[in-house]
This record gives sequence, C-alpha cells and structure tokens, in this order.
Amino acid sequence: MSELDFKSLGLRVGLEIHVQLDTPRKLFCQCPTRLVEEQPKFHIERGLRPAKSETGEVDPAAILEWRKERVFVYEAPAESSCLVEVDEEPPHHLDEDSLTVALAIAKALNMRVVDEVHVMRKIVVDGSNVSGFQRTALIALNGFIMDGEKRIGIQTLCLEEDAARKMSEEGNKVYYRVDRLGIPLVEVATAPDINDPEEAMRIALKLGQLVRLTGYAKRGLGTIRQDLNVSIRDGAKVEIKGVQHLYLIPKVVELEALRQQRLLEIRDELLKRNVKPEDLKEEIVDVTEVFKNTSSKIVRKSLTTPGGGVYAVVLKGFKGLLGREVQPGRRFGTELSDYAKVWGGVGGIFHTDELPNYGITAQEVETLYKMLDANPGEDAIVIVADQRDKCIKALKAVVERARQAVVGVPEETRSANPDGTSKYTRPRPGAARMYPETDIPLVYVTPGLIEKALKIVPEPPDVKLKRFVEEHGLSAELASTLIRDLRLDLYEKLVDKYRGSVQPSIIASILVNIIPSLRKENVPVENVTDELIEEIVGLLSRGEISKEAIPDLMKQALLNPGKRLEELVKELGITRLSMDELGRIIEDVIEKHKEKLLAKKEKAFAIAMSETMKLVRGRIDGAVVAENVKKKLREKLNIGSDDEYSRQ
Repeated sequence: MSELDFKSLGLRVGLEIHVQLDTPRKLFCQCPTRLVEEQPKFHIERGLRPAKSETGEVDPAAILEWRKERVFVYEAPAESSCLVEVDEEPPHHLDEDSLTVALAIAKALNMRVVDEVHVMRKIVVDGSNVSGFQRTALIALNGFIMDGEKRIGIQTLCLEEDAARKMSEEGNKVYYRVDRLGIPLVEVATAPDINDPEEAMRIALKLGQLVRLTGYAKRGLGTIRQDLNVSIRDGAKVEIKGVQHLYLIPKVVELEALRQQRLLEIRDELLKRNVKPEDLKEEIVDVTEVFKNTSSKIVRKSLTTPGGGVYAVVLKGFKGLLGREVQPGRRFGTELSDYAKVWGGVGGIFHTDELPNYGITAQEVETLYKMLDANPGEDAIVIVADQRDKCIKALKAVVERARQAVVGVPEETRSANPDGTSKYTRPRPGAARMYPETDIPLVYVTPGLIEKALKIVPEPPDVKLKRFVEEHGLSAELASTLIRDLRLDLYEKLVDKYRGSVQPSIIASILVNIIPSLRKENVPVENVTDELIEEIVGLLSRGEISKEAIPDLMKQALLNPGKRLEELVKELGITRLSMDELGRIIEDVIEKHKEKLLAKKEKAFAIAMSETMKLVRGRIDGAVVAENVKKKLREKLNIGSDDEYSRQ
C-alpha cells in the first residue's frame, strides 16, 4: 500500500491505449498483417532529417533524433511488405475493415463519430517509420467509460498505422523490420480524469478488453501497449511510454507521482539557496590533467581512446542534491545522467555527491574543486569521460536539466523500466508535428458504415454477466471476476469451441483462479499465452488430462518454456486414467487396507478415498474417484449406502 496521499498530491492520469487490429490487410496497402521471423533478403538503407511544419516550426523531439546522426537499415520481407512500406509507392485507400472496427469501438465508448475521416501525417524520425512520419486519422471524440459510479472521459479515438519493429543496433546503425509497419492500430486516449493508480489499471483493462471483444484485436506480446500521462499539482504533464503489462500500471503511476513530488522538493531547496537558472553556466572545462594518473578504470579507458578526455561543469548551489533519491534506486544525479546519455551519447556521468568512488580519489576531487574555482560546501561538479564532442553535448544537456530543476518538473517523454521506474527518452512532442496527408482521399462516414459497425459493438457488461450465470452456469462471483479479466474474449472463444466437452466454469477458473494463484508462487505468468491456455483446454477436452492436473501442468509449462505439453504430461505422470485403471487401483487399495476398512466401517469411505487420491491425484477428477470408491466398497466389502455416505 502506497504511503502517498494521491488526493492531496492532486494526481491526474490520462491513458493512451494502443491495440493492433487483426484484419486481412494493412491500413494503407494489401499486405497481410503478419510478422515474419525468417531473415529477409531485401534491405534498404536510409537517413532521416526533420523539416519545418507549415507554421515554420520544427518539432523538438525530431531535432533530438536527427542530432543522433543515425543510419537506418530496413529489412523488408516480401511476404508482409511492398513498395508502400519502403516509401517508394503512394499509400492505398484506407482499409474499410479497420475503419469499421474503429467505429464500433467508438460507439461502445459513447463517442461522437466524425463525418469525414482525414488522414494526417505525424512526424516521427526515430527510424520506426521509413517515410519519417506516421499516418493517423481521427475517428471519434468526446466519449466516456464508467468506472463504478465515476465517469471517465474519452477524448479521442484514432486509427493509425503501427511502426516498424526494431531488431537491433550496431554502432550508429539501427535495424528495423517493416513487416509490422502499416498494421492497423486503434489509439484510445482518455481525459486526465483518473486520480488513483489502481483506477488507472482498471480503466486500461476495460479499454483493452473492449477492443478485444470486437473479435478483431490481435493477441500476444506487443499487440497492446499502454502510455500514461501523469501529473501532480505544481508538477508537469509527463508521458511515460511502453508500459507492457497491466499489473505494472499502478506502480508506474505511483513512482512517477513520487518522482514529481521529490523534484518539487529539490526545487524548493534550490529556491531556499537562492539559486537561479542564470547562475548555471555552460562553462565546460577540460579536466583531463586532473585524472592523468587516475585509478578509475572507466576514466582510464576513456583516456586511451583516440580523442578521449575528461570534461567537467559546475552546478552552483547543487551540493547534496544530486544524491537525493527521486525513485527507488534512482537519484537526481540519475536524471542528469539520462539527459547526458540521450543528448550526448555518453555512457553516463560522475558527480561529486557520489565521490570519492569508482576509483576516483578524494585528492582528485579536491583538485577538481580548486581547478574549477568551485565551493566544496555549496556546489556540485559533474564529470564526463568520453570523446570531446560527446562530452560537450552531454554536459550542456546536464546544465539545461539543472536549470529546469530550479523551475520545477519539466514536461518530457519517458520510458517505463521493468521495475516501475522510468527514464528520460526525449522532449515532449510539440504541436508542429502534425500536418495533412495529401496522398489519401478523405473517407465519408456513411450510414452504411455505421450500420456495419453496430453489428460488432461488444455486448454490455451487465448483459454479459447475466448470460454467464444463466447460460454458462457460472457463480455470480466467478462471472463478476471474469468480466474484469483481459482474456474475457478468449474465454468466450474457448467456451464456444469446446461446448459440451469442457465445462465453462473450468475455463473461467483457469483465467481468474489458477493464473493469479501461480503469480503468487512467483511463476512467470506474464508469459502465459492464449495458445498455451487453449492447448491445455484441448488436452482436457480429449480426456488426456484431468482438471486437477491443470495448475501443475501450466506451472511446469511456464518454468520450462519450449517443452511440449505432451512431454510435460508424461514427466509429471498426470496422464488421465481410464476407468479400468481407476477400478484396479481402488481394488488394490481396498485389498491392502481391508482389515482397517472392516474395523472402521463408518470411516471406510474417507480412508479408501484418501488412500486412492494419493495414487491418482491430478490424473482424474475427484468426483469420479469418489463415485467409484463408493461402488467398489459396496461390491467388495458390502460397506456403505448412499445415505450413509451422504452423512459422512
């Protein structure tokens, strides 16, 4: 439980949910929406640069990417790409199937659908779009979704093309594969109406679930992505991208609120010290001489590199603040280091709040302060060891970030780390990044399109809940929990597929009981795939395993990735027993414990059942075992009647 009071902090969260659509063709060409794992034979090499918008401005995020001077190599598999992806042919018309799904989602979210769909270009020069922009279209706006009694605004719903997927980096070259480029993507953006981390997770789940319930959402890792916009009172709107798992959302929100609170505390301390932004100068000094005989391996390595050196800058009044923790395991100095890495391309920074350390001695630190005419009791010094140009860029970025600290929390784009913390990646994009796409004609949203979309609008939750109880025989509690599960659509698919051979309650229990139970055992349930669940249900439907075997089988499948389920079934010894085998086992148990059973007739069933289950647990349903134990006790020892068993 967090110690933060989110209400007093004025926490505000907005979500952006991106879901890939499972349509036959891509958004702007006829290529299939399928990823290719084989190494493509066709490669092209490109460089990208920013350009001014129609207003004469250049997007700051684009400038950052351009300054990295990277070369992009695109792998183009013939099976899932064409000249459109590599920007050698104009885009085709907007895919109607994708538009229909987007309209259905808009209707489910109570949104106002636009009359005309205009495709726009959004500048993206990180290489993930070959053309240097992403095509996107506004489909609807001003809707809402309910969270209990609370209404959460839905600002916009857009239909856009997904980006190419990054494969690797080597030096200044970045390798992308364009099979994913152009796959239709629905983006749903909420208003900043969310005021609690757990509420953020609930809304993200509801939105992702709603898209999947149309029956046209792709599944699997990377097909659904969540971005968060988080702010607190007196803080700033910070975008955190790439939150892959729903369960991580509350932690990301909480730790960002904590980070902004700590940054505001640092601001207040700087104001007390009377530090002003103009006090922080870009006076970068070559201090290589101080470290010519250093014991620091990192610094020595830099000095042996051609053009390598050590450079430093003074942050006046920052003594002790660089070592302050802003998130678990991350200090304000880490924030400065992130800026140095992104803008300068260096490996990181040293700062005097953490020195002497890393082989740098107290004497070297003392010499550094004297050389830079800095005050050891008031000022902090930041050091970078690398090639001169990179050091200069990195330290300029450090000074700029330090100036921002005097003002408060900077608006920026960050990426989520696996532990819920985040790191700086780039400035927030400006308004100058969008402009009209002139190669694609507008699309009129006709009554016919709306009528087609209404046919796939997902069933309301209350209607679905009632149907699960009345038609599927689920308990009200199980049905209510299932309604809130992201794999709700998978449940319905499996119930339809295995109707008559697997009880719906067993399928529901896998999703809402077994998987959460395995998570508590620290089993990596984040690796559970729909395919694994369906394969297990298939084994159950064919009578190859019992329902009691499911937890152990799923656990071992997750702990032994790559092993076939059939192998694991044999290794675990959970192959389902035939009725003949069960009968023989029960007879052996009765014969072995005959005297005890005859002496304690009133407990005979309990004794025989316990001993039998020791031998067959996980290989056959317990209810089947109980019925056969009763039958065999009557046949072999003339013990028990249905009335007697019901009283035990």
